[in-house]
Amino acid sequence: MDLLLEIEQHSTGMRPNATARALAYIELAGYETIVPGDRRLVSNTRRLDGFQLNRDELARRVDWELALNKTFSMTIDHFMLHLPDVERAKIEAFEQEKRENLIQGLSDNAIEDSEDWGAYVAKRVILYSQTDDEAEAQILEPQPTSYEPPVGEGYWTYSADPERALFPYWKSVRTFAVAPEQTTTIAPTAYSEQIGSDYYEQMMEVYTVNNIAKEELNEDLWIAEFWSDDVEGLMISPPARQISIANQLIRQENLNLSEAMRLFVKLGFSLNDAAVSTWKYKYEHMVMRPSVFIHDLIDPDFETNLYKFIYWPNPSFPGYPSGHSCFASAAAGVFIDFFGNQTTFTDRTHEGRTEFLGEPRTFTTMEEMAEENAFSRIPLGVHIRMDCTEGLRLGYEIADGVNELRLKRKSQ
Repeated sequence: MDLLLEIEQHSTGMRPNATARALAYIELAGYETIVPGDRRLVSNTRRLDGFQLNRDELARRVDWELALNKTFSMTIDHFMLHLPDVERAKIEAFEQEKRENLIQGLSDNAIEDSEDWGAYVAKRVILYSQTDDEAEAQILEPQPTSYEPPVGEGYWTYSADPERALFPYWKSVRTFAVAPEQTTTIAPTAYSEQIGSDYYEQMMEVYTVNNIAKEELNEDLWIAEFWSDDVEGLMISPPARQISIANQLIRQENLNLSEAMRLFVKLGFSLNDAAVSTWKYKYEHMVMRPSVFIHDLIDPDFETNLYKFIYWPNPSFPGYPSGHSCFASAAAGVFIDFFGNQTTFTDRTHEGRTEFLGEPRTFTTMEEMAEENAFSRIPLGVHIRMDCTEGLRLGYEIADGVNELRLKRKSQ
């Protein structure tokens, strides 16, 4: 997972949807690799239609860490798309480095059997992913020219080809626990250009908070940049940020291998399903980004606090609900189920970075961390408050469904 985070920021054209999907399959493969080694764990093969593993492929003696080393190497290499050669080379190099340590004291047969099992599971998961025709087609054309957004008052649209709709058909992609039709949505506040209306005041909040943060270099700017995760080549993606948090929590709480993999697979499922439902509702509600409204009605010279990092001032998809917010609570709900809400945690994901404000931040509850992540989008200038509120609500709804999955047998 450390390696995945190191290279993921350099994969292009994936974030956040294809990345969330990739994480779900990578973590599924890792989890299924070790399931036979722990009788308390429950395989997903009985639950996921079309996903099967033949236990006859499993030798009697397998080193689970060595098998997992092979699984992760193959699945990360497959699912992390468009990596520069120097980044992709790190996968094989790291696998070999780990292998040299893990084979110490193992017989040649044990080494072969362990790596054969890891490779087998990886291949089966990859084949399963390829049966999702919708996803396989969409990751090849994330901004399809066939899609033109509907026209309406207050609707999101694009201003040039690089800002075309990103993954507009993602609602059709496979989910692992919660299908989009099993989720709910709350209608956004009605569009209004009337000064003093709720909608107008939410836009004014973004305008004011964004500008004060920029002028004063205050804590709001720190929060905005700390949680941004918007910029390819500079930061990991929003779904991968939750993997970083999970990695740190696993070390902090000293989880064993089985518990760590159970956390990772539930987190992967939650992030994937969050992306599917969020994008369904984004393209149903079609809420515009604040900078468009602000440029037209408040200040034509307005610049978001994201603009200094990217050429286009807005993410290329509608605003409601916020994807960042949904990923934050979809992960937080899983973390709460594992560790409890009252868990003090310091996020060191960006520790030592100087290109943006990434100094560690400490939280006393998981809900506090998710809420700060969600509402960081206001001082960044890319979401209004209702986007963030609805994203948080939806993410917890998805996490509740994921937490109902029985992946561990009850103690006898």
